[in-house]
Amino acid sequence: MTASPAAPIALTAHNIKVLLVDDQRIVGETIRRMLADIPDLEFLYCADPTAALAQADAFNPTVILLDLIMPGVNGIDMARAFRLNPSTASTPLIVLSSKEEPTTKAEAFSVGANDYLVKLPDKFEVVARIRYHSAAYISRLQRDEAFKALEAQQRIIDRELADAAAYVRSLLPAPMPAGSPVPADWRFITSTSLGGDTFGYHWLSENQLAIYLLDVCGHGVGAALLSVSAINTIRNRTLPSTDFAVPSQVLAGLNSAFPMEKQDFKYFTIWYGVFDTQTRELIYATAGHPPAVAVAPGGAVTTLGAEGMIIGAVPSSTFPDLTAKLAPGSKLFVFSDGCYEVFNPDDVMMSFEEFFGILATAATHSDTIDRTIAAAQDWQQRPDFDDDFSLVEFQM
Repeated sequence: MTASPAAPIALTAHNIKVLLVDDQRIVGETIRRMLADIPDLEFLYCADPTAALAQADAFNPTVILLDLIMPGVNGIDMARAFRLNPSTASTPLIVLSSKEEPTTKAEAFSVGANDYLVKLPDKFEVVARIRYHSAAYISRLQRDEAFKALEAQQRIIDRELADAAAYVRSLLPAPMPAGSPVPADWRFITSTSLGGDTFGYHWLSENQLAIYLLDVCGHGVGAALLSVSAINTIRNRTLPSTDFAVPSQVLAGLNSAFPMEKQDFKYFTIWYGVFDTQTRELIYATAGHPPAVAVAPGGAVTTLGAEGMIIGAVPSSTFPDLTAKLAPGSKLFVFSDGCYEVFNPDDVMMSFEEFFGILATAATHSDTIDRTIAAAQDWQQRPDFDDDFSLVEFQM
């Protein structure tokens, strides 16, 4: 499943719209004639400056021509009023004046004029300046329109990503409380709205608990879709001819079901194990994934990893089964590489050994996971992670 591309944004077409504010009707008629033969141009003449703001609000000009000297109205004040009016605050304003004094021009520009013409100029000059300022203003209108459309699209995308993230999280198992045959707890912190980590555990039989955590390369929708497909395959046991109590068979089945070339060249790593509560034997296999860690009641740390190619890369890959006996009271930790591939301000990454030491120390406390997260945050000296942080704890 892939997202369909967003439809192109259709921008509003705008005609050039010229508003002339000038008390001399002969000027109004002269400008009208100058512009009469220009296609797709609308012209509005306003002889009464006191009505200019209202007419501008209704007309939405792409450029305003404003006489600087009008009876009863100061053109500088009129220019300032246009700039204070929300609908004309950014409309190009060309001042028309019979004065050429630098101080007058400077004052006009200081209140927001974009251009200054000594009237009456030649038609070619008037048309050229109107076209220039209108084109820039129309581009601005279309840019703002595009930004608003993009913001609306982004809000839709954000809602859909939030829904997808909620769905991914809904697939995660509920913690198993104290008193359960195998109490379990976890933390899942994504580095983006959609990550590539997911995990789970479920009972295969009365005594056999399947435990698994996988990490898809990359982030975003593609990684999340692959992680959901893989985790549902494991949960629903839909791999053909596979005994889900045998980790090597599960990984081989996943490797056949999810070849990279059919997954947009995405792959994933996985740790998969089955714990027998009667024999206390854990059988496990891995595919390019960090080893799990078992911490015995006395504090001894055992790493539970194995050789194994990433899922989807090589069709003929095999994944050997390994076994371990877990003493009563041990804690088993399964995690993604985002838990320890964190960098301090000197750009030094935490080592496996340092992370295992953190787990061993935190395992003596009831809030093991939260202490581990805090230690990783202290290492990098910031709360957010660059990669997905997935850590699952089992009390064996």
